[in-house]
Amino acid sequence: FKTPLKKAFKTHFNSSNLVVPIPLSDERLFERGFNQAKALAALLDVQVHEVLARTHLEKQSKKSRSERILAENVFRVTGEVQGKEILLVDDIYTTGSTLRHAGKVLLEAGVKSVSALTLMRG
Repeated sequence: FKTPLKKAFKTHFNSSNLVVPIPLSDERLFERGFNQAKALAALLDVQVHEVLARTHLEKQSKKSRSERILAENVFRVTGEVQGKEILLVDDIYTTGSTLRHAGKVLLEAGVKSVSALTLMRG
C-alpha cells in the first residue's frame, strides 16, 4: 500500500498537516496487537501525532449503518492541536462516522482544518 498511499498524500497534502491516525481503544489494541491506522500513517514517512484517544465500545463493524451514524462520540483530544491542520488516517471509510466524530472533537479543540486519508472505501 505504501506507494499509492504516499502518492495520494503528496498529491493532496503536505508536511504542514499533522498526521493523526484514528486510535483504537486500549481493549481493541490489546486484542488486535497493532493499530492498522497507525501502521498506514507510518507508511507516509512523516511524523505521526497520536493526539486522539478512543473510549472502548462495541466494534463499528458489528453495527448497522444507522447505528454507526447515530452513535455517540467516542473520541477525546489528548494533545495540543489548536490552530493545526489535521490529516486523519484510517483504514476504511464506510459511513464516515468515525472520521466525522474524530473531526468534530478536533474542531472543538480549535484546529484550523481536518482532512482525511483512508486506504479503502467500503
